[in-house]
Amino acid sequence: MSDEELAKDLGPLAALTIGVGTMIGAGIFVLPGTAVARAGPLAAATFVLGGVIALFTALSASELGTAMPKSGGAYFYINRALGPLFGSISGWANWLGLAFASAFYMYGLGEYVNTLVGAPALAVGPLALEAAQVIGLVGALLFIAVNYVGAKETGGLQIVIVLLLLGILAVFTAVGLLNADLESLRPIAPPGTTGEVLPVTAIVFVSYLGFVQITSVAEEIKDPGRNLPRAVIGSVLLVTTVYALFLVVLLAAVPNELVAGNDTAVVDAARLLFGQYGAFGFDLSVLGWGMLLFGGLLATASSANASILSSSRINFAMGREKIVTPELNEIHDRFGTPYRSIAITGGLIIVFLLAGNLELLATAGSVLHLIVYGLLNLALIVMREAEPPGYDPDYEVPLYPVVPIVGAVTSFALIIYIEPLVVVLSAGLVAFAILWYFLYARKRVESSGVLAQWILDRSEEMPDAAVSAASSVQPEPEGYRVMVPLSNPATEKHLITLGSAIASQNDGTVVAVNIANVPDQTSLAAALERGAHDAAQDLLDRAEADAETFGVDVETHVVLSHRTFEEVFDAARTYDADVTVMGWGEDAHGSPGRAESAIDELAYSLPCDFLVFRDRGFDASRLLVPTAGGPDSALSAAVARMLRAEFDSEVTLLHVAEEGEAAEGRAFLESWAAEHGLEDAEFLVETGDVEGSIERAAREATMLIIGATERGLLSRLVRGSLVLDVLYDVDCSVLLAEKKHERSLLDRLFGSGARGEDADERGIEPAATSHGNDAAPE
Repeated sequence: MSDEELAKDLGPLAALTIGVGTMIGAGIFVLPGTAVARAGPLAAATFVLGGVIALFTALSASELGTAMPKSGGAYFYINRALGPLFGSISGWANWLGLAFASAFYMYGLGEYVNTLVGAPALAVGPLALEAAQVIGLVGALLFIAVNYVGAKETGGLQIVIVLLLLGILAVFTAVGLLNADLESLRPIAPPGTTGEVLPVTAIVFVSYLGFVQITSVAEEIKDPGRNLPRAVIGSVLLVTTVYALFLVVLLAAVPNELVAGNDTAVVDAARLLFGQYGAFGFDLSVLGWGMLLFGGLLATASSANASILSSSRINFAMGREKIVTPELNEIHDRFGTPYRSIAITGGLIIVFLLAGNLELLATAGSVLHLIVYGLLNLALIVMREAEPPGYDPDYEVPLYPVVPIVGAVTSFALIIYIEPLVVVLSAGLVAFAILWYFLYARKRVESSGVLAQWILDRSEEMPDAAVSAASSVQPEPEGYRVMVPLSNPATEKHLITLGSAIASQNDGTVVAVNIANVPDQTSLAAALERGAHDAAQDLLDRAEADAETFGVDVETHVVLSHRTFEEVFDAARTYDADVTVMGWGEDAHGSPGRAESAIDELAYSLPCDFLVFRDRGFDASRLLVPTAGGPDSALSAAVARMLRAEFDSEVTLLHVAEEGEAAEGRAFLESWAAEHGLEDAEFLVETGDVEGSIERAAREATMLIIGATERGLLSRLVRGSLVLDVLYDVDCSVLLAEKKHERSLLDRLFGSGARGEDADERGIEPAATSHGNDAAPE
């Protein structure tokens, strides 16, 4: 637990204004013209429908926010629950969605400024720009520069802006009510407009972006369990009410024709309405025109600034999780800002502004955020079902799972009604984010997400397709990983010591896995309910404490399974082990003597290097390494080097030569030692019986390390068919080493390597070499 905590100094009003201030901006000042042109008076309904869809996501965001009060908002929750693949999708969608929204806001700003200056369109070569685009471009450069050199957010300023905007809208609504004529709303649904409700809702949904930002400051909110949901849900309800009331009054007070297709309709409507009144002999039309114009400028500018600022925070969260390079978050020496992130975001905003129009920019911002909101609702379902440790929200979504399911369905469904071009572009972005994850991020990210781990922990009961999918999207760890399957408390310490020593020498991670055996008569679900998972965790807690004494990173996992020995191989693949260190004994990972063909099949295709430890006490002070120079002898040599480096061990190399070939045997041993970095070891050359030579040499050793002479070592251990009896008879501990290998398709088809069909069936008999005899070990 960190000692650093943020002061909880945000009250409910301050939290509410964060959500309202982010949402109530350009949408209501710019989009009424587009909405009314397509949906007539039903435009008000489209804003209400957008608010209802946002409300479902607001409920889910409230629960996730109280459970995981971290910066990053929706991206963080999705990445945590659904894993880094979906984290990549949500991160890119959130980032580019904000860039599209910023371009939309700047376009709107250009429309409002042009109302003042009346600038002409501009043509530069083949590029023709509207006056609003040119003005928006200037504004975008200004706001990018402001964020680049640093601009402090102040809660007080945010509250003032929100109150000003609400005040302007309230005055306009009040004047409009005095002039409202409900007949102006008839027909409510002119011909052809009902079919436009959902497409227009998709366009105006950009007006509801931002309420999730409240969850980003959850750590700073007083009594977050109560105030955070109030702020998130309250901001959506308040803004929806304001939008609906403003639109209804606008359309009831002025002719629809004045609004339809007019990007600054509210300004013209204010001039018309306020022009009916005067004070001290002055026409108030200018006052109304100026007030709404100021409101439009303030709304578009504040929304654009907030979006640029938020996008840099998304980059920060993505960089922290290594979805993108952390170098994007480099802080400027002078300005103290993430200048690279802001510069790239600014470049994207300018490109989008120059290439798009108001409707395209609005829908692009909407669709990308709808993807994020749909995934956020799914994230809540995953967290509820998986119940990961530490997930204890102060606020829980009512009517679960109906609310998040409806939230996810409505968010994704609304995308269908968006312009096909925008949908195709968004689908292309999703495809890009997926490719980005597999080609770049997968090798760098470290956390796998709750969903994948939940599936893999239940691999026995889950469909194979789900397990395969979860495994395929797992992060590819960069470091060396030593998996240690544990089942016997009596051998835990020595296995963890061996695994930790190897991990320490490779700057790697120990992955301790307790594969808890569940009788076939008991379902895995029943075993879980009875606490088998918790009981198995006790052994892992001890293992974690022992491993940490070596200063290595430790992961622990519990796997409930009906098949303990076979599960070792699946776990090695699941956790991307480079080497597996497992016990060898009467009670180790299944019953010795089992000879099912499935075990043979598994043991003949090893997913990583395997070290099998016959524990007679862990003492690495004197190591004996017999060798005849086979492929697995390199692994036994590597293990000896690592133990020597970790424990300052004395290493003795043993080679058993043919009678009369002792000199050749020593020459071989010197050459082999030089090749494997053991030149300074003690050399011992014997002739005659291999097992007798090993047994005699082992009397002075504390650990015997021996490489497998052929494939299938592990299956022979399980079946009890190992015929090199000396490995059972020596007094010291024995470490058998077998390298990773795959059984080819040809082997599978024709049975090569299968039990009883090759020479290896003789057991761990040594291969013949030019230097030794048939009984020499590798």
